[in-house]
Amino acid sequence: MLAGKAAQAADTPAAASVIEQGKYLSIAADCGACHNSPGPSGAPMAGGYAVSSPMGNIIASNITPSKIFGIGNYSEADFARAVREGVNAKGEYLYPAMPYTSYSKMTDSDISALYQYFMHDVNPVNKAAPATHLPFPFSIRSTMALWDLLFADNQRFTPDTQGSAQLNRGYYLVNALEHCDTCHTPRNFMMGQKNSEALSGSQLGSWYAPNITSDKTAGIGSWSNDELYRYLKTGHVNGKAQAAGPMAEAIDHSLQYLSDDDLHAIVAWLRQVPPSGAAATVSRFDQGKPSETENTLRSVAHPDAGWQIYSSTCASCHQANGEGSQFYPSLFHNSATGATTPDNLIATILFGVHRHADGQYIAMPAFGPAGAFSERLNDQQVADVANYVLKHYGNAALSVTADQVKTVREGGPTPIIVRLANPAVLAGGVIVILVLILLALRKRRKHVRK
Repeated sequence: MLAGKAAQAADTPAAASVIEQGKYLSIAADCGACHNSPGPSGAPMAGGYAVSSPMGNIIASNITPSKIFGIGNYSEADFARAVREGVNAKGEYLYPAMPYTSYSKMTDSDISALYQYFMHDVNPVNKAAPATHLPFPFSIRSTMALWDLLFADNQRFTPDTQGSAQLNRGYYLVNALEHCDTCHTPRNFMMGQKNSEALSGSQLGSWYAPNITSDKTAGIGSWSNDELYRYLKTGHVNGKAQAAGPMAEAIDHSLQYLSDDDLHAIVAWLRQVPPSGAAATVSRFDQGKPSETENTLRSVAHPDAGWQIYSSTCASCHQANGEGSQFYPSLFHNSATGATTPDNLIATILFGVHRHADGQYIAMPAFGPAGAFSERLNDQQVADVANYVLKHYGNAALSVTADQVKTVREGGPTPIIVRLANPAVLAGGVIVILVLILLALRKRRKHVRK
């Protein structure tokens, strides 16, 4: 039973229905993944979760109806502007870790239902979320106005009159509510989306969001409808993929709770996305095969450091031949080991797998963090075991170095815009500009003297 303001707002079936719709929309939009306070006892929508970005951690704000620390004083227009335009009620620009570039497509009726849900069915939490502190120049939020001008179109969803209701719903879910494009679409040097290459795969910090276009080799064109549905619902499909990292979070908090109709709509829409991305001769799901090498070498002295780590740390779950078991996935025909980049394999070893879906808790320990429950592996050890797995079970054409592991451990490759914002680079740029100004003034003085 709803209490307090919720009871007052839901005293008619129509009002209760709108609030229930808003709750479903908040799940479909994956609001809780970022805004729920971290930890097992974290309060819903109270903020505090650190969203990792190349610029630094962006802390999700309190979006409960607290009038002091949350959005309790927001009008529906304020709420709509924050969600769809990335500008809060104080006029401050939000960072696009809040996917307003996708939410801009949300309809007025959905925005209204979402507002009613937040105002009347979310408990206010009178506690401030920690503030976001990014280094200069990213700390200047007003610079986001220029970024928005370049990359945020603020356009609402318009149904395709030539498309079916299912395809229109699939588009809306993929590109607006679930904001799949924000992870799976590559970005330019200013971190704006390359929409001409939509959903063709993109670096996402330490992880790589793979190609999910209809390409039968580089993308997911070879998946059956049922396999796509089961992956979205559970995060696991034998012989294809297992969700980890940000995708596991999306399934944990959002995708598994969508209606079957909505999941099938997503599948239908992804099916017709034009194939895109780099050419591939072998699908990442078809790479590798079973290997008895680990089993054979158990009784033989062997200098291969990767084999030693695999035998002592990995084989008990993934089996000596890499075929896995009922609870642990195969290491061949696996998207992490068969991909064209080793990032997801490295990230999985470093950060583990944590996924609650389909009534099961799937976990692999993290071998990267200091103080981890499992043995901590250094960069060279992670590279050694990754190379062993790739050579014997996955894409043998890849080779991992300790430097690559270090990059993944530290959050992934540094984008150009962040490198350009380095204080030394900025200082150099200022000096060059000053020199050019001085030269121009000197030239002007000479011209005046003549």
